Amino acid sequence: MSEAVVETHGLSKSYGDKAALRGLELNVPRGSIYGFLGRNGAGKTTTMKLLLGMLRPDAGEFSLFGETVSSEASSVAARRRIGFVSEGKDLYSFMTVGQVIRFTRPFFPGWRRELEDRYLQLFRLPLNQSIMKLSRGMRTQLMILLAMARGAELLVMDEPTSGLDPIMTEEVLQALADLAAGENVTIFFSSHQLAEVEQICDHVCLIDDGQKVLDGVLDDLKSQYRRIVLVFDAAAPAGLAGLKGVDHLRRSGRTASLLAHADVEGIVAEARNFAPLSVDVYPVTLKELFFDHVRGQ
Repeated sequence: MSEAVVETHGLSKSYGDKAALRGLELNVPRGSIYGFLGRNGAGKTTTMKLLLGMLRPDAGEFSLFGETVSSEASSVAARRRIGFVSEGKDLYSFMTVGQVIRFTRPFFPGWRRELEDRYLQLFRLPLNQSIMKLSRGMRTQLMILLAMARGAELLVMDEPTSGLDPIMTEEVLQALADLAAGENVTIFFSSHQLAEVEQICDHVCLIDDGQKVLDGVLDDLKSQYRRIVLVFDAAAPAGLAGLKGVDHLRRSGRTASLLAHADVEGIVAEARNFAPLSVDVYPVTLKELFFDHVRGQ
């Protein structure tokens, strides 16, 4: 799974005086479920539009499936291998489910009828139902069907579970996990639902203000970082931030909370020189990593 499906180098894009991306570096391994995270305005949607050929970068370059996308022809060739599920779940609302499927099939000579049938059954999509009358969850599922039946090798998804109820959310997440495992499809998706990302992603990338601030294999990141909580008999000292291996320090009264990596035991030993009343070490969640790194920017 080491081959990269998406790579970016120094990718930059501005809208007037506003920089949306500032030298973004990405590496999305083949077959991974890659969570692309950041708060609103961090540059996630701009990145997706660049990858999909909807925008051109101001600087830098990117490759898809190992080929540098440097022209309109190369962009079109790559997009044939990509399925996109937008946050708005855009479909022809005047059609029925069956009509959208029949309309889409002829554009893709490699259309896989067995996958079409599988997802129709799995998602319980009614062929005669108007798109306009489908729930947001069912529109998401229909877009997944259209992307996968056409033979997409990379599925780009913008907030795929937005607006879904818990049951529908679980069905969509399970379908994505099955796709990555069974069809060797790479899934690149943005989401604000960190618990969902933590549930199914094996890789994550966090960007803020158009730049990457954290990325890697999710399990490795969670095992690398620890939360160290110290309680003092007076105000927590600011000097704790200077300890080697401490990424972020939060002080609140007599308590200090350190997000630390690398030599946690060494950090604890150094922290004891500040004479805390107590020292506790905890594992971290993706939510903690997200908030500490974004706040730290």
